[in-house]
Amino acid sequence: MKKTTKYLLLCSLVIMGSSSFAQEEAPITNKKGSEYQFEIIADNDATGVQNQNRTGTCWSFSSLSFFESELLRMKKGKHNLSEMFIVRNAYIGKAENYLRMYGTFNFGQGGAFHDIPWVIERYGIVPEEVYKGLEYGSETHSHEEMEQMMKAMVGVLAKKPQGGKLSGNWKKAISGVVDAYLGDLPDENMEEFKFSYEGKEYTPMSFSQSLGWSMDDYVSLTSYTHHPFYSQFALEVQDNWAMRTGYNLPIDELMQVMEESVENGYTFAWGADVSEKGFSFRDALAILPEDESTIKAKGKDDKYFNSAGAEKVSNAFLTPGTERTVSQKERQEAFDSQETTDDHGMHITGTMKDQNGTKYFIVKNSWGTKHNECDGYFYASFPYARYKTMNILIHKDGIPKDIKKKLGIK
Repeated sequence: MKKTTKYLLLCSLVIMGSSSFAQEEAPITNKKGSEYQFEIIADNDATGVQNQNRTGTCWSFSSLSFFESELLRMKKGKHNLSEMFIVRNAYIGKAENYLRMYGTFNFGQGGAFHDIPWVIERYGIVPEEVYKGLEYGSETHSHEEMEQMMKAMVGVLAKKPQGGKLSGNWKKAISGVVDAYLGDLPDENMEEFKFSYEGKEYTPMSFSQSLGWSMDDYVSLTSYTHHPFYSQFALEVQDNWAMRTGYNLPIDELMQVMEESVENGYTFAWGADVSEKGFSFRDALAILPEDESTIKAKGKDDKYFNSAGAEKVSNAFLTPGTERTVSQKERQEAFDSQETTDDHGMHITGTMKDQNGTKYFIVKNSWGTKHNECDGYFYASFPYARYKTMNILIHKDGIPKDIKKKLGIK
């Protein structure tokens, strides 16, 4: 597909001041002083990098980034959609699910990619400018206080203190807390919420309908052997509170989907383990070196990245080296032993290769633009993605036809 200049702007050592770029001459690397030299293979349109800050809402940021790219691909315009509208309505669903499970299920800030279709199908969507979700005197997102208050409330409700049953008012109480922090929304009838955007009046549902998408077109894919391939199952991770299912593929075919979809103009939301030694957001790389003993973590970075942004010290982030080849069996063993964990949701927008021929996915993150030299993007090697991908969310038309047929997707 046609290459664009986005990553020359982000990670080139040579940045020109005009709108004309000598694309083939500008070296692309991950950081100053690095010997990595990248060549773009595919580069798809994306909106600006956002910052989830001190929240566990990467699932909302990454999924909406993906859907914003979908709107660009569909020629529906450039939109900045509200992550906190999704988070707010998902919290109500999580609370209801938690209580239906008698307080034995997960309740917290985390979520899954399919939570976005879950919310949009029920409530619609709004632009960021309409619902920023910052009602607590801050310019950046921080949900610790809100989460602790809501956890305490659902914990008490699960004990059914009102004569051994739930009253009819518990949902109003939960909504009151989340609305106090994120902004008032009507629970019973979202059609009462009207707003103006680009000269037209909408409700959340009518705005969603105006975008011309169908949530039925989006599917989740994964690759694990404890369920049959080409079947569907609910991935057994804590944040899959809605227990929606995804399709199971052999890892070779999942990697084929990931690579070919991007090269055919489709992007996808990417869920992965980012706790590995070879993941270094500061160095804008996620790699799987044959010898990881050379990588040392220097401190932690709980303030920004929940420890995943700790400084890593290794020549592996400066000089391309040989990476491991991971089997389906190794993937499964890492999942079963809980070495591979459901850490983070991101958005894959393109592919590149280094001077040794190793391929990488171009990854748009939601940790802001100030903490690496690629303006908030990083590059994940194919070996890393093969080993540590948990699941993806993609438009069904981005899946190669032969694989769609195996899955029974029309």
